[in-house]
Amino acid sequence: MLSHAAKYIEETIGGKYSPKIALILGSGLGALAGEVENPIRIRYHEIPAFKQSSIDGHVGQLVIGKLEGKEVMIMQGRIHFYEGYSLKEVTFPIKVMKKLGIEKLIITNAAGAVNEAFEVGSLMLIKDHINLLGTNPLVGKNDSSLGVRFPDMSEVYNKNLYDYAKNCAQKLNIHINEGVYAANVGPSYETPAEIRMLRKIGADAVGMSTVPEAIVANYCGMKVLGISCITNYAAGIKEEKLSHQEVIEAGNSVKEKFSALVKEIIKGL
Repeated sequence: MLSHAAKYIEETIGGKYSPKIALILGSGLGALAGEVENPIRIRYHEIPAFKQSSIDGHVGQLVIGKLEGKEVMIMQGRIHFYEGYSLKEVTFPIKVMKKLGIEKLIITNAAGAVNEAFEVGSLMLIKDHINLLGTNPLVGKNDSSLGVRFPDMSEVYNKNLYDYAKNCAQKLNIHINEGVYAANVGPSYETPAEIRMLRKIGADAVGMSTVPEAIVANYCGMKVLGISCITNYAAGIKEEKLSHQEVIEAGNSVKEKFSALVKEIIKGL
């Protein structure tokens, strides 16, 4: 099905674009896809073996076109492990990207602040992650055309891209946090005790995505950059109850800053 999906996308693009840069837009961050020039849009359900997200804030389509003069492929929304999909299904689009020639992948998400110094509405560059999903998307038979059986994970998030993104933020006078992202299964938010545990093991932010895609992208030889939008304080930091609507609203409130940073990053890739 991997070849079928790649062929379908190639045929739909019709040779108009051949992007080397891809983005995954998380909850509340999909508006950036609307700035793509001369876009070709492909709904996930049209692509062989692609799955459709059932979550608000995830449109569920590929948008291919030009952004800041660069050809890009954007996933406007993603699917999640907690929706009942396997990690192989969650990361299938990354393998398709590999087949289509994508070399750099920017993964974004909405995340809760574990680090009490972070502010809601700020951004965090992901310097490393902690996989708490209980499994790994590479479990099973290996496809040697994509990557090696035992891939190194000492630099999942490319240091050069990371440093470049920091410089872009400084250029735009955007405060940027740096930290470790922890991925939990969800869909329930963490308890205060779980957040205290996450803080002790070195997490700065927590969410329910990104890590599977980053693992597979690294495995496939892509250069990965991760950006979290801090949309809420994790449980126990403030007295407020957590809700997905809060996450969407916070994503909307930061979209201009987020879009400016991502476009500045893309401009120089």
